[in-house]
Amino acid sequence: MIRSGIKKKIKKAGAAAALLSVEMVIIISLFFVSLYAFIYMVRRVFYLQNNSFDQSIFDYLGNHVSDFNNQLMVFFSYFGGHYFLIPANLSLIVYFLFVRKHKWFSIKVPAIALSSLALMFLLKHFFGRARPLIPLLTEARGLSFPSGHALNSVTFYGLLIYLIWKTVPNPYLKWTLAIFLIAFILVIGFSRIYLRVHYTSDVLAGFSMGLIWLVLSLILLKRIEIYSSRELDPTVEGKK
Repeated sequence: MIRSGIKKKIKKAGAAAALLSVEMVIIISLFFVSLYAFIYMVRRVFYLQNNSFDQSIFDYLGNHVSDFNNQLMVFFSYFGGHYFLIPANLSLIVYFLFVRKHKWFSIKVPAIALSSLALMFLLKHFFGRARPLIPLLTEARGLSFPSGHALNSVTFYGLLIYLIWKTVPNPYLKWTLAIFLIAFILVIGFSRIYLRVHYTSDVLAGFSMGLIWLVLSLILLKRIEIYSSRELDPTVEGKK
């Protein structure tokens, strides 16, 4: 009986370690793919000054402009802007702080949101790329590269996927919500290209940098969480 119990524990530990290894491989792969994609976009846009791809996408989408598509894209674009993301972040903070009473989740939300916003403004002013000259409907303010909607959508909805993965026990619901949110992020980015307030390269760079920043932020915040817990309880490292 004792040996059987030990074997079961070893199998569970092995399965958990294998799952962790797979997750780490995926995370590391996403990080480096995103880093390569961002560097590629910077080189193409600012060093080679090749905008043919951006223009070809505009030309293609120009054949599919309609009143219905305009309204649909404006609708999706709203969910990547500050009018939605600010109250959405505040709602998450309140939920984890007062309902779930999870201190570290309530810290991660504003930490990632505010740092993403600061990073976006820093990169926009560093690269200084002007927006497309002729927007489809209304002119957008500010600079173009990278897309703030794309960057902030990845960090917010990506964080939401992370929180769902940590708190939702049903694996089917996890995957359904994750796939839905990934598709939602992509549509938000696409809406900015359709509305001609961003070039395709802006959006791809925003997606890439958003994913880079999300991965780095989650790793750093996790290390801080472990360190803080160890300061309060020296045995916590062993427990983890």
